[in-house]
Amino acid sequence: MKTKTLFLMMTSLSLFAFVPHTMGQLTGSQIMEKVYNNPAGEDTQGSMTMTLTNNRGEQRIRTLSQFIKDDGATEKKIMFFITPADVKNTSFMNWSYSDGRSDDQWIYLPALKRTKRISSDGKNDYFMGSDFTYDDLGDRHPDMDDHKLLREETVEGRACYVVESTPRDGDYMYSKTVTWVMKDNFLGLKREFYDDRNTLLKTLSIQKFDKVDGFWTILETKMHNVQKDHTTVIKFTDVQKNKGIPDSRFTERSMTLGN
Repeated sequence: MKTKTLFLMMTSLSLFAFVPHTMGQLTGSQIMEKVYNNPAGEDTQGSMTMTLTNNRGEQRIRTLSQFIKDDGATEKKIMFFITPADVKNTSFMNWSYSDGRSDDQWIYLPALKRTKRISSDGKNDYFMGSDFTYDDLGDRHPDMDDHKLLREETVEGRACYVVESTPRDGDYMYSKTVTWVMKDNFLGLKREFYDDRNTLLKTLSIQKFDKVDGFWTILETKMHNVQKDHTTVIKFTDVQKNKGIPDSRFTERSMTLGN
């Protein structure tokens, strides 16, 4: 079972079978496989607060509920907006596949009373005014990129691998990403996203993480669009693991019924 953050975001592999340099040294691909396959339990649920801040310091706050279920082949995620009134009952669902297929995504807009499937082109759009694109909310499979270990360094007192990931698809919206991966738990501490001109576009950082029921869980993230000076902070609270969320929660019908 996998953990996915707003990178979000992760089974142990025999990563020492192939060692290109010195005994025990990991390649960039092996590191990102560890991130992708980080154990997270069979299901997760909790409340979310999304705070959007523009370059004038003005804030918009939204509350949501989120449910995640992973059977090893497909990770299903659904979130429901609760407040404020203008986004209430809007819902978003993402299905990610461990075989490397592209994610399937849907959004339900209550004003239109219909569920819309997000097209491949639409995944580059920003989600509900936030600094996360639809693609950012999905689960990018490691095989979609080429990974290079750039260096190792300490950030905020934590030893990290620094991995550059370059998309194999030339049409991908980011020319590359650079991820700081913590060595002790293989969570991504920070990620930089570069635009099609290879200029830094935004940074994603973990503000808080902890173990929940024995699984490393990201509890707060911040995405900063450095070009627009706009930020989105997401806090995940009341987190519960392995409560037996039914498959019926992750359907288009469920999206229309709300939380």
